[in-house]
Amino acid sequence: MIGVTSADRLSLSVTGPIASGLAADDDNLVLRVLRELGHVAGIGDPSLAVTLEKNLPIAAGLGGGSSDAGAALRLANRALGLDLPERDLAEISRVVGADGPMCLMARSAWADGIGERLTPAPDLPPLHAVLANPGRPSPTGAVYRAFDAGPACATDRPAEPKSWSPRAVIDWLATQRNDLEAPAVRLEPAIGAALSAMAAAGARLTRMSGSGATVFGLFDDAASAASAADRLRGDHDHWWVQPTVLGHRSGPASR
Repeated sequence: MIGVTSADRLSLSVTGPIASGLAADDDNLVLRVLRELGHVAGIGDPSLAVTLEKNLPIAAGLGGGSSDAGAALRLANRALGLDLPERDLAEISRVVGADGPMCLMARSAWADGIGERLTPAPDLPPLHAVLANPGRPSPTGAVYRAFDAGPACATDRPAEPKSWSPRAVIDWLATQRNDLEAPAVRLEPAIGAALSAMAAAGARLTRMSGSGATVFGLFDDAASAASAADRLRGDHDHWWVQPTVLGHRSGPASR
């Protein structure tokens, strides 16, 4: 959760169960995007106090920091009365990385280029999922370097699924891939162990999220996902495990 209020200077305070691992310094993506907003608007650093409740693991491959930045950008645009159009906000969001525009958009979309060219897609149906993070680092830079050092991969944009029902979408996703998964697993075997554990817990589909180290499993219903989460927590009490629902439209949100 993220909140923005008027203040005499720009500041960020972090609370929540993961707060101790997140620095509220100049490298924080929320501060980075708000400073870029102030630069584009010609007002300098925005006079805003930002509060962030951190609940997701840090550097987990879930886009949490970029989503926080996107939410803060929208809230700041409104609080400051800037009324910048969507295209300007999307350009500003790129300061946090290639996933900035997608996390700002906060809905299903096809991404081209390095992720900055977005085409809206039909909203995904509700997909019952479990997220699991084995508590091991998976530095994005190292994963991309390992990917670049490997054989070249063909890039493509797959055809849409024949149906957007949950079962059809899961079957379609099973034919897709995450090209960063193999190099990430080579660098951090705990990711491979998490993928195997998720499959053993009954997931219809399991993949690594982003550049890791979080993996996800998709299940037929909420009960199956909850049961799998309980099993994973019991077998791996040091992992971060969370059942959730993916794909339902809830609007821009922070993580």
